[in-house]
Amino acid sequence: MNCSFSLHSDPSVFLVFHLLLAHSCRGQSQLIGPSQPIVAKVSDDIILPCHLDPAEDVVAMTLEWTRPDLDPNFVHMRRAGQDLVDTKHPSYKGRTSLFINELRRGNISLKLSKVKLSDGGTYHCFIPKLDKRSSVELVVASGAVSSPVIDLVGTDSNTGAVVLECESKGWYPEPEVLWLDGEGNLLSAGPTETVRGPDDLYTVSSRVTVEKRHSNSFTCRVQQNKTNQARETQIYISDDFF
Repeated sequence: MNCSFSLHSDPSVFLVFHLLLAHSCRGQSQLIGPSQPIVAKVSDDIILPCHLDPAEDVVAMTLEWTRPDLDPNFVHMRRAGQDLVDTKHPSYKGRTSLFINELRRGNISLKLSKVKLSDGGTYHCFIPKLDKRSSVELVVASGAVSSPVIDLVGTDSNTGAVVLECESKGWYPEPEVLWLDGEGNLLSAGPTETVRGPDDLYTVSSRVTVEKRHSNSFTCRVQQNKTNQARETQIYISDDFF
């Protein structure tokens, strides 16, 4: 007697196989976060994206958002259909929420209101039941950066060189300072001096020694690549100073 069979010849076997396959595929969902950092400015309301793919209903599951560098490290927790306020870090109270209507679609993105400089860091979204985790990097930029101010602070009568100083305030994270000549060529400058104020914002200054160029034009550029912020100021030095 031949005991072999075809799935197509027995509908009940096919149904069982289909249910088992669906159950096994369910465990293959991945928790997906953004591939690039999220950039925000102070006082912004922003969203930290995190979702299951393929989508899966997580309404009844425990959902956690954490920051490992904090103690306690919970930014937001939802359990048994309720947000647990007492477990979260005090600095996040009243500023986080989930999109409740999106939970059935596997979307556990976190809304963070009134962003602070101290919010910058790496966040983890986690679903314990599925043992799935993803991470989101948040970079917080200051919205009050100043344009660089250039001063002529010295001359060298022997070499005909001029010393320029550039200063810019209100930066976060810490920026870099570049000096350029009139043709856009990078100039060799001294080390950048950095001061971090009580408000956590950075003031940066840099000096460069320049000699007479064709255009006598020089630019100080202050930039923060992570936040895509840049400010620059140009100065023209009269021949009388060389």
